[in-house]
Order: sequence, then structure tokens, then C-alpha cells
Amino acid sequence: MAGNGQNRHGPDRPPACRIRLVVSDMDGTLLTPDKQITQQSLSAAQALRHAGIPLCLVSSRPPGGMEMYFDQLGINTPYGALNGGTLFNPDRTIRSSLSLDPQTVLDALDMLQAQKVDTWLFRGHAWFVRNAQSPLVQAESRTVQTIPTQVDNLSAYTQNIGKVAGSTADHAALHEQEADIGRKLAGRACVALSSKWFLDITPLHANKGYAVRQLAAYYGVSVEEVACIGDMNNDVPMLSIAGLSIAMGQATPDVQASAHFVTSPNTQEGWARAITDFILPRCSKNTHHTYNGAAPSAAHPQ
Repeated sequence: MAGNGQNRHGPDRPPACRIRLVVSDMDGTLLTPDKQITQQSLSAAQALRHAGIPLCLVSSRPPGGMEMYFDQLGINTPYGALNGGTLFNPDRTIRSSLSLDPQTVLDALDMLQAQKVDTWLFRGHAWFVRNAQSPLVQAESRTVQTIPTQVDNLSAYTQNIGKVAGSTADHAALHEQEADIGRKLAGRACVALSSKWFLDITPLHANKGYAVRQLAAYYGVSVEEVACIGDMNNDVPMLSIAGLSIAMGQATPDVQASAHFVTSPNTQEGWARAITDFILPRCSKNTHHTYNGAAPSAAHPQ
């Protein structure tokens, strides 16, 4: 269901009455199709800050592609990159990371390369590619403002890998690979489309649901007091556990079915409306801590 209303096909659990933390996806959610944050969304983020509610971002992006927006948003909070498998402190140091088994990395590389899919590896802030001049690599480098490292053989870089990504302009083929590789790596990795352009292969427990639990613990709140906003398959693990979940209007029916509410698309101020229509009415000024954009004190759970 598009627009501002409760999703009749959403989860069985009722939406939370009180929200103390907001966790949001970026591409297709907070960002417009041209990768901008609208003035209405900036105003909504400011309203969260004034209400004492931390805003944390979790994305399939590498960390640099997330950090480029922090000053604009006025946030200084922990965040989850590479689909939430690598968590960063507000000072941009790695807080924790989950890695793929080296053999799983090799198997993923073999399967993606057999289908002529452009394949990349991510480790912390590092991004490894075989051809830095590839049009897909060049486009992504501009988008996330990150320079990749070109290597001759990706198979030599299998240690501590947080994400294997496949990218191709053949969106239908990538959708088929999501199901096929997902079956072949079942029990070893999490396989999900993060957009129509990207298939992400991350450690089995490295998903946005994992990240939400870690971020909730960081702030000392329960998952039932967390609101999540997303639009793609890789957002379902967080939408399905959040106390309040909101899907974007352009999300597929399966993604929308995991959410309590469906807002407008990201072309029609959907993120700002999600904040103002569904989240802010559930935010009372937190008497336990006051959030001003900075990290909590050392007394918070680590």
C-alpha cells in the first residue's frame, strides 16, 4: 500500500508506541535517486535531534560512502556499513566486524565471475577491484566518493572480507543470481540485492537486523523502541524486527509486507514523511539521556 497509512499486509505485531532510536537505510530511502538529501529530510533529521532521538545509518555502502553525508545531516552517531556487518564508532574507527570465510569468498567470486558479473571485495575502508577503469566501478566511485584499489587477482584477497559485491547492468540476471547464489551459499552467507544494480554477499549473520540489535544495545534501548526505514530486500532483516518499521513507497510488495507502514517513494519526500507522520508522534523527550548529535557517554552499553 503506497502513501501514508498502516499496511494491511504488514507484520502481525503492532507498531510500537514509543521510539527512542531511528535506524535508516540510505540509497532509495534517505537519498533521492540522484543521491541527494532534500531540505525536508534535513528538517526531519533536525526534528529528531531536537526530540532527543539518535539517527543511525545502516547501508550496503562502504563506510566512506556513508560518512560523506554526516556533516550535512548533523549526526555523530555509530553506523553500519557493508550491510551492517561492519560497525563503526562515531569517530569512524571500526567497532566490530564480521567476515566471510575465505572459501566462501572464493566460491562467491567463482559464481559471479562465471556469469560475467563485475565483482568487488570490501574490507573495512578498503575496496578491491580488478579493473578500476570499468564503467561500473567509475560510476560507483563517484557515487560513494571512494577510490578503489586495483589488484591483479581478487582471489589473493580472501581474508577478513566483509562483503563480496556483484554489479551488472543486466538487472534481471542479477535477480536470478540472488536466488541461485543464495541457494548455493545457504548456511554460509547472506545473499541479497541492495539495489537493482548490486548483489551483496555478506557473512551469514551480517545483516541490517544484526546491526539494529548492536546499535540498540549501544544506546541502551530495546529493539522494540527502534524505528527502521528501508526499501530493498536487504532491509527486511531490520524491518522485520523493529518496533516500528516503515517501507518506502517504491519498495517491492515483499519488502512492504515486512513493514508496519508504507510511506511515499523517495521521489516524493517519503523519508521526511516517514519521520514526521509515523516516528515523531511516538517520540517523547528522553529523560534518560539527551541526544544532541554526539555519541553517548562511556556509561552506555558497549
